[in-house]
Parts: sequence; structure tokens; C-alpha cells
Amino acid sequence: MNDISKILLITDLDGTLLTKDKTISETDLEAINSFRKKGGLFSVATGRTIQAVKPYFDILKPDMPVILYNGAMIYDPKNKKIIRSEFLKSNAGDIIKDILERFPFAACEILKADGIYVVKNNEYEQKHIQVCNVTPVYCDIDDMECSGWLKVLFAMNPEKSDEVWNYVSGYKNSGDFVRSSAMFIEMLPENVSKGYALKKYRELAGLDSSYRIAAVGDYNNDIEMLEYADYGIAPANACDEVKKSACFISDKSCSENAVADAVKYIFTE
Repeated sequence: MNDISKILLITDLDGTLLTKDKTISETDLEAINSFRKKGGLFSVATGRTIQAVKPYFDILKPDMPVILYNGAMIYDPKNKKIIRSEFLKSNAGDIIKDILERFPFAACEILKADGIYVVKNNEYEQKHIQVCNVTPVYCDIDDMECSGWLKVLFAMNPEKSDEVWNYVSGYKNSGDFVRSSAMFIEMLPENVSKGYALKKYRELAGLDSSYRIAAVGDYNNDIEMLEYADYGIAPANACDEVKKSACFISDKSCSENAVADAVKYIFTE
């Protein structure tokens, strides 16, 4: 790509830019900074909340607004301003109750702009809270007004996730379900995804047709983003469905500097 100043590199965090211990390697960071010094634009698209992603913004200092909550929010970290939000319908609480009643082994959290609300807990949910390094509110689903809900996350034993997935896939006109890891199934506002947000992002950021977007991601919640991007890139650890949507598959995993390899691909393409 000759004119790097016309390229936006946008990457997922968990399983892509972040190593298994949830850090950013010096090699990846140096590659991102090299890309930016040559005029490239850098941003992030993640399922994380504002609070859970802030420490990484302090390191990465994105040039552009970021995509959060798996596409339900576009956020400007420089000015700490929400640019665009999409919310779940008012029947989301009833759907949560139905799923938790049918699958009592599943935990559940509701994500809003002001934080995470855990309405049912288990060991997988606790691992998630620890990884995100946030302090949630523990409460009852009946105590929550269904307003400003950006997404819902169900946490469970990966061996039981197919059972839940097969059930929630049958829901119609209630929201969109997506798998964001082996143990997480999420409910998003209808038609919302990272890919949907990236389309809106291009309009809101004023990126005309002369700009090209390179997107990097590893899991099912990244597929639409990779398909929309001009260059969809997957790390070696990406699931098979994601690799099918990528135009470049790195032989490096998230713990082996996959994003640096993606930058190398951008420079040589």
C-alpha cells in the first residue's frame, strides 16, 4: 500500500492485540507506532466497556474514535465523549430471565455506559471480571430498568455453550446473538456488530472512498468487521470461521506479535 496516510488499521483486543496475559507486546506496539509515523491511522474495535479498555488507551493513544461493546458504541477516548450508541429493546430483561431459567449454569451481566451489572454469577463470570479489571455492581435482574443496555453477556462452561447457542439462535426480532469466546455468548441490539459499527464509523469519521480499512480480529464477533474491511486479517489463533473471512492469515498468534505481522502485510501489500 503506497499511501499509508490513507489507511486505517483497526484491531480487536482480546485474542488479537492482547497476549494471553492481557498485555501488549513491545513488538506490536513498536509496529503500530511505526505505522502511525508513516501517516497511518490506528484505532480499536472491542467488546470491552469504556472502563475495561481505558488502561489500553493510555498505552495505545488511538488516533481515531474507537468501537466498544462489540459495535453498540462509538467512543472518542481523547475527549471522553460518546459519539453513537445503540441499545437493546425493552424486552431484553424477559429474554435474560428465560435464558437463565432454561440454563441455570449460565451467568449473566448487563453492560451500560457507566459499568457492568452482574445479575447472576459463576466462576466463568468471575474470571471475566478479573480479566476486565473492573468493579461490577451485583444486583437482581428485577431491580434493573431496561434502559441504556448496550449489550448482555452470558458466561458459561465452554462445553455447554453449544446448547445455549442453539437455543438463543432461535430468538427473532429481539436482538442479535454472537459468540465472543468459547465461554461467552452476547446479546446485542438488533443488526449491531463490529462490522455495522465500522460502516457507521467510516461515515462519522469522514473517511471517504479513498481510504482503505485494514481490520484484525480472531473470533466470531469479528467476522462482519473483517468482511466489511478492505483488508481482513486474522491471527494464527483465530477460529476457522474468521480465517475464512480473512484475506491474510498471519502465522503468528496473539502471543507471537500477530498485529506486527499484520502491519508488515500492510506495508508490503
